[in-house]
Amino acid sequence: MDSSAEHPPSRGAPLDVIAHSLRRERARVGLSLSEVAKRAGIAKSTLSQLESASGNPSVETLWALSVALDVPFSRLVDPPRPRVQVIRAGEGPAVYSERASYIATVLSSCPPNARRDLYLITAEPGSAKESDPHMPGVVEHVVLAAGRARVGPTEEPVEIGPNDYVAYPGDAEHVFEALEPGTVAVMISEHN
Repeated sequence: MDSSAEHPPSRGAPLDVIAHSLRRERARVGLSLSEVAKRAGIAKSTLSQLESASGNPSVETLWALSVALDVPFSRLVDPPRPRVQVIRAGEGPAVYSERASYIATVLSSCPPNARRDLYLITAEPGSAKESDPHMPGVVEHVVLAAGRARVGPTEEPVEIGPNDYVAYPGDAEHVFEALEPGTVAVMISEHN
């Protein structure tokens, strides 16, 4: 009997992907090589070889490592694929100000293990958008795309134009005031 019929040719484990994944996930959880090996019940040298893309990991070894790192098995063997998200102009969840011609559209809320939200701001001259302090440690970053605006701490706002960037404490009273029609900005609210 032809042995190739019993055991089809193997493509083998994607060693480079596994090595990168193990290093990434170990760094994410902040554990040493020794600690991950201990938790997985494997030799430290085995883990070291796998992280350097050598060795031939078994399913059992990879399962033990996925449990030790608290990740799905697939995250160790399947390369991450970029997730493309498109929000067209005029789409996305928009929140309007009651006191100013100011709209904040959420482009990206804080994903797990990150501490930031991303907004598209559209504003018109008239009333300034005055914001109360947010949670302690919040920093807001603004890049102006079009128009002109006064942005920053209520007591010391800064005038910015297209392509200008400003960062300021979001945990203090702050303001965004459009100075020209069609003012557009991207704001990142960074949480500590």
